[in-house]
Amino acid sequence: MSGQVVIELRGLSTRFGDTWVHKGIDLEMEAGQVIALVGGSGSGKTTMLRQIVGLLRPTEGEVRLFGEPLFAGGRLEQAARRRRLGMLFQQGALFSAFSVYENVAFPLREIGTLTREEIDDLVMLKLAMVELRPEHALLMPAELSGGMIKRVALARALALEPELLLLDEPTAGLDPDRSASFVRLIRELQEQLGFTVVLVTHDLDTLAALSSRIAVLAGGRILAFGTLEEIMEVDDPFIERFFLSERSQKALARGKEMN
Repeated sequence: MSGQVVIELRGLSTRFGDTWVHKGIDLEMEAGQVIALVGGSGSGKTTMLRQIVGLLRPTEGEVRLFGEPLFAGGRLEQAARRRRLGMLFQQGALFSAFSVYENVAFPLREIGTLTREEIDDLVMLKLAMVELRPEHALLMPAELSGGMIKRVALARALALEPELLLLDEPTAGLDPDRSASFVRLIRELQEQLGFTVVLVTHDLDTLAALSSRIAVLAGGRILAFGTLEEIMEVDDPFIERFFLSERSQKALARGKEMN
């Protein structure tokens, strides 16, 4: 599967009012990679992530998933394409009125082909995958710690065994120990299951520990795309500020130690 293009952005341009956030972006992301989107505030990182999922449409250009235009075909064909990806939102976005079990079961019920027993088994399996115990299934979101919310949201994102996982600031709001533990979990699951990951992060520890490729967004375009080592060789003021300051170097060193 390596080398297969999972996500392709063709001439992607995005405008909000009179402001162009993206302008003519072309980018290919291959299967099995962990691609980090980084950039300054307002550079369009999360906007791009939402466009890949289909929550936002670009002003110009197109997003292609698995070799097909994201919005190609009828409703059922588009739904089938989207079932091949999962998304972890920044704050987890759990349904507050649903228990942990019901949150993870939700996408499984939506496909409408599984028995109650099959859903039960899959929910327990997904909770175990994110290192939660069966008794956690009965808890409500308000009873969960920040780290547990992230793990439940990850279990739900993985419920349909996606080929592509999108993460919006996966470690935001976590203390250093919980952040390191969550990064380790994501890395281990990605290595075991082989799915492609695209994440938005400003956390350099997470960036160094997880990413195999980095896309740097600045000025409405892709400023650089490559490995961390390749990115740090690019002569640009933003890259120098973001990656090469003393504080950044310490964070990157911590992240590499997590590998």
